Amino acid sequence: MVDLSGRTSVSIAICTYERNHDLAVLLRAIQVCADRVRDRAAIGVSVVDDTADGQARSVVETFANQFELGLQYNISGRQNISLARNMAIESAIGMAEWTVMTDDDCEPPPEWIGALLDAQARTGADCVTGRMIRRAPPGAPRWLETEPFFDLGVADPEDGTMMDAAATFNSMIRSQWLRDRPEMRFDPAYGKIGGEDMVFYRAAHAAGLRIRFAADAFVYENESAERATFGYQMYVHYWHGNSTYLCGVERGIPRWRMAVHGIASMVRAIRRPILRMASGRSPQLRYCLARMLHAAGQLVGPLGIRVEHR
Repeated sequence: MVDLSGRTSVSIAICTYERNHDLAVLLRAIQVCADRVRDRAAIGVSVVDDTADGQARSVVETFANQFELGLQYNISGRQNISLARNMAIESAIGMAEWTVMTDDDCEPPPEWIGALLDAQARTGADCVTGRMIRRAPPGAPRWLETEPFFDLGVADPEDGTMMDAAATFNSMIRSQWLRDRPEMRFDPAYGKIGGEDMVFYRAAHAAGLRIRFAADAFVYENESAERATFGYQMYVHYWHGNSTYLCGVERGIPRWRMAVHGIASMVRAIRRPILRMASGRSPQLRYCLARMLHAAGQLVGPLGIRVEHR
């Protein structure tokens, strides 16, 4: 039994799939974070491996005795991120007072956990969430960073802002809140197409979860070489647009209104390079095409098309 001696407890819930190197980077970073807050918090980790044959086991075993509250390893193996997330939080909420969620391709700075705890203490919120900063891999094309591709799906409001959603790549939620609501879990219907995090957190907010933004609590996302390509960036914008439509409908927004949003997005995407050139700036035609595909993803939603995430 761990003697908390007035400290709080935090468990980190992680889902992983065929990213052993990235998972090792993340676990080492969490070790550093845990050391920074050891006088105020005991840290544990819950890892769920979504490969059927447990490919991450060897990585997890090297960290088995590195966290004060332990490291739990489970295999989901169904290639459904919602089911994996549910397994991870079921393990995590039994381990600690607070459950933190992040992704296996993320790398937090040393101050991360402390910043989440500080934000919760300032606001009294049931949940705090922070931003993600994407980092391009070595040798990535210059346009990937000079054009705003890495801004996709990333919000940066003022510290303490009340939110109606949070992000599974960087959030901390009161474990008791989840224990008291066993029906509040990630929807398996979104486990292959994505958007499960927005659906989950918006439903939680509607059920009374108080969410605040923590400006100082950020994580890096280390983009892989496979994602640093023109083709992938076009695909991910198309997928994100489709996910935006599906999540909007899930929230009760009429389909016709979501379609109107898609049309407006397409108009803005087409106008953007024209307006930029008129002001003497680069048209950023690659990003223009990406935004057009994002709008197209929204517009195919009413046709019943559901784009799978990869």
